[in-house]
Amino acid sequence: MFVYILKRFSSAILVALTVSIISFSLLYLSSDPAAAIAGENASGADIEAVRKFYGFDRPIAVQYFEWLTKAIQGDFGESYYFKLPVSDLIFDRLSITMKLGLSGMIFALSFAIPLGVIASIQPNSLIDRFALFLSVMGQAVPSFWLGLILIVVFSINLGWVPASGTDSFQSYILPTIVLGYYAMPAIMRLTRAGMLDVLSSDYIRTARAKGLSKRSILFKHALRNAIIPVVSLAAVQMGFMLGGAIVTESVFALHGAGYLAWESISRNDLPTIQALILIFSLFFIVFTFLADILNVWLDPRMRLN
Repeated sequence: MFVYILKRFSSAILVALTVSIISFSLLYLSSDPAAAIAGENASGADIEAVRKFYGFDRPIAVQYFEWLTKAIQGDFGESYYFKLPVSDLIFDRLSITMKLGLSGMIFALSFAIPLGVIASIQPNSLIDRFALFLSVMGQAVPSFWLGLILIVVFSINLGWVPASGTDSFQSYILPTIVLGYYAMPAIMRLTRAGMLDVLSSDYIRTARAKGLSKRSILFKHALRNAIIPVVSLAAVQMGFMLGGAIVTESVFALHGAGYLAWESISRNDLPTIQALILIFSLFFIVFTFLADILNVWLDPRMRLN
């Protein structure tokens, strides 16, 4: 087990390092950061002055290692637009995105897995068709449209929950539903498909022949094996939800890290963009690493891979 974790951890470190190199290089190679900071009406002398002031005239490898060394220490420099330390700016807003992402994933798993299990037990039944209908709707309905509909119905017409803000947990109810509904279809379909495959396997028929209870067969034997790919998918979906919450945060006026990413891109705030790319990438890496560890606990045979 320890050797497996060490291998996965080493792979995660290499992936994180590769992502940092690619993201840093793309941001610098896509445009001239000095010209972006100086503005459209800046003269060549102004651009050159900005380039020297921020050190853009140095070799890109030197800039990268300097940036990476400071980033490891939690120093991402100063925002060009907000004139604040990037680390303070991000972590002040990251808590909103983390709360929204975690609550959205809990909502998605709480509905998607039970629906997937029930649909697999009763294939082609009414509940199965209902689950598939929700899955199709989850993919077809844009998140911003769903958010606006929920605001009109539950905030404006009924007045049950706030339409925006972060003052109380009630403010997170509608954005949680919107973000969680985005992840539900894939998780529900994978749970259903995995359960159908496992329930038709030989060892499940053997368990039934031995007289084991339906509850034991379903949860102890079938779901434990069917849930393995769902764990990996949930980890990826969690990364997407944290990194792609910009639409939901915009609709519900939640100024989290996703909304900050949009602000930084629109204002050419290079240090903030670099830091957000690295942090969101680390979310994917960490969640995938944790999913690998959980999958090994569920199925020890994966240690041989």
